[in-house]
Amino acid sequence: MTTRTQIDDFWAQKRLAIVGVSHNPQDFSRQMMGELQKRGYEVYPVNPKIQDLDGQPCYPQVQNIQPTVDGVIILTQPQITDQVVQDCAEAGVPRVWMHQGGGSGSVSKNAIKYCEEQGIQVVAGYCPFMFMPETPFIHRFHAWTLKLTGRYPKS
Repeated sequence: MTTRTQIDDFWAQKRLAIVGVSHNPQDFSRQMMGELQKRGYEVYPVNPKIQDLDGQPCYPQVQNIQPTVDGVIILTQPQITDQVVQDCAEAGVPRVWMHQGGGSGSVSKNAIKYCEEQGIQVVAGYCPFMFMPETPFIHRFHAWTLKLTGRYPKS
């Protein structure tokens, strides 16, 4: 079960990769990347189908980023998440966040289990935007509904 302490620890890191970043500048992944960059994070996009993203290198795998990032936000389908967490373990990444907005998002039970076995800290589920200070209203509202229903992470 994800705790608020794990989430705060994840956001305390400054070198993050986003796996599953899109070509489309309007895509959620690109909004996430842009917001993190505005907030001073070093963000490394990962997608094996993209070499360059607006003048920034896009990496085919997490292992290609040197030095290793402090955390990875996963924005892929769950079956791809299984491979991504193996890549993270190979690269020595200590933290992953499996995004979940609506539906299953990137969360994979197999990937969670693998991370736990490898000592990788996991934020399983939740939209990262909900936990950013001064986030737009829709994300604050989403967090509020989780608090109301008792599904917001405890410290």
